[in-house]
Amino acid sequence: MTDAIRDWVQSLPIPEPMAVMLLAMVPIFELRGALPFAREILDMAPWPAFAWSVIGNAIPVPIILWLLPPFTGWAERHWGALHRLLDRLNSYTERRHSGRFERLRDLALVTFVAIPLPVTGAWSGSLAAVVFRIPKRRAIPLIFLGILVAGVIVTALIEVFGWAL
Repeated sequence: MTDAIRDWVQSLPIPEPMAVMLLAMVPIFELRGALPFAREILDMAPWPAFAWSVIGNAIPVPIILWLLPPFTGWAERHWGALHRLLDRLNSYTERRHSGRFERLRDLALVTFVAIPLPVTGAWSGSLAAVVFRIPKRRAIPLIFLGILVAGVIVTALIEVFGWAL
């Protein structure tokens, strides 16, 4: 997979920092994949790799926070099956996690975004902020803080422990 991504990036008519930003914007891959890719495959210096990965990972956050609620409203009116699926997922998540989340609210959101594991990160944190109705003005800085912490953790794993793709 690493070779396929490298080949794809080299075929693009864009500079490498832009490619790192784009990779950091992709769900699941996010900063956790873009930063090691920038360091190990593109041989980017630590600071630019960190900066471009953080910027790319942060870009989808306000888009998700602003567009997901109207999209679910649209789905409710025009696409019943999708609305039922989204409603079930939303209800399940609220029922299963609301107790823990309510106790730790801000810390929970930052930590959830900061943990460098699959299915955590800025995309999932943004979805959680919508599900738990965290105001956008509060959610954006918390998610951004989580992205910064994740960037520090991933950079430390790469630089100190030699972690790579």
